[in-house]
Amino acid sequence: MSERPVILVTPEQLPLHCPPLGQPLWSQHPRVFLDLSHGKSEAHCPYCGATYRLAHGAH
Repeated sequence: MSERPVILVTPEQLPLHCPPLGQPLWSQHPRVFLDLSHGKSEAHCPYCGATYRLAHGAH
């Protein structure tokens, strides 16, 4: 099993949700919003396990 890449998130992409827009319909799961507030810089999707990380310098 290969490790999933980390997806960098910019302020323009907030509020963050998974799956991101533009994903093929066959690969989508129910939309879930991920919390990157209160000093958190990383979030994991409970459905697919994707890791999202706030880009360096973004708040």
